[in-house]
Amino acid sequence: MITVVVVGILIIVILVLVVYNIKINSRIQEFRNVNQKITNLQVVQDFMNTIGETSSVDQKIKKINDILVEKYEIKYSTIVVFNGAEYEIKASNVDKKHWDALKSLQDVDMFKDSIQTATPKYVTVNNEKEKLPYQQMEFGRAKSAIFFPLYIDNVYIGYWIMESGTPHDFDNVDTTILEVIKDNIVSVLKTVVHQKTLESIVRTDLFTGLYSEEYLYGEGKKVIDQYTISTICMFKITNLEEINKTYCRELGNKVITKISEYIQDNIAKDYVFVRYMGPKFVIAFSGVETSGVADFINDIKETIEKMQIKLTQEDMQEELTKQAPNSQIPNLEQQIATPRLNFVLSSYYKGTGLEEVLKKLEEYLDNAPKEESDITNI
Repeated sequence: MITVVVVGILIIVILVLVVYNIKINSRIQEFRNVNQKITNLQVVQDFMNTIGETSSVDQKIKKINDILVEKYEIKYSTIVVFNGAEYEIKASNVDKKHWDALKSLQDVDMFKDSIQTATPKYVTVNNEKEKLPYQQMEFGRAKSAIFFPLYIDNVYIGYWIMESGTPHDFDNVDTTILEVIKDNIVSVLKTVVHQKTLESIVRTDLFTGLYSEEYLYGEGKKVIDQYTISTICMFKITNLEEINKTYCRELGNKVITKISEYIQDNIAKDYVFVRYMGPKFVIAFSGVETSGVADFINDIKETIEKMQIKLTQEDMQEELTKQAPNSQIPNLEQQIATPRLNFVLSSYYKGTGLEEVLKKLEEYLDNAPKEESDITNI
């Protein structure tokens, strides 16, 4: 009888322990899930912070790849994007001697179906002596890998591949988490594609050697955003059209050139100076408040508006030679232009819309009376 009671007590204790262990394991899994969610949130936040930085698109993608490697303890991670002409590795922590193979995975049969169906592909070996089928000259680096094709709005743009040096290392990996990571990579690529476009279309003005407006939103913004507050100044040569009509376009071009040269010679290297559009120019006084540039702009305005710009015989000979080699050079004695400028200033705060500030300044100059020649703070 005593034995039966003892056995019964032991059974109850065992059942209690089993239930307790199940609850503990459930709690541990809950904590793991919570911890994974926290990690995912941290990664997303890091991604967003990276997007907001003033670095180039390529630098941002490299940093994102570094975040993936660090946060998820991935051995190797590579992001490959099709640029319209060829596949290029945007980010990888794999030695560069393997990059030719890594940027040609779209040609490997085992990954073609993955690309066509937009589904991930898991490949692995069974022992250390084997190598993955896509590896050409490497043997010991990767023993398992997951290939993720990347799509933006149903358009295939490249792939992300994560690798491990251990066979079957991804057998029990949570694919849901990896899908989230992949989606975040796509979101980043989609966000920075507009910045890449701006970086690609920056032009250099023919007459002044200045960068075009687009420079302000890429490399120029990096310089400006090193400071919390800056002053954006836009000015317009208000009588440029009049100079072109009264005299000639060659004289108008020389007015633009002389004004640009003078300003370039008299501003600090930290300031960004671009030809915005036509007769409009922009100076970004990085790290300077509007009150700190008023005297400087006033001096520039006074000096430039005292200039008497005229074409030389050499200027006209060069231009006429292009148009009609045997043309006669006109009398230049009376062709003297005096520029008239209209300035408008506004404060710009790091993290806000630079394009909105520029739009506001441009609207003011476009709507101002033609005879206005002033320095206005808005």
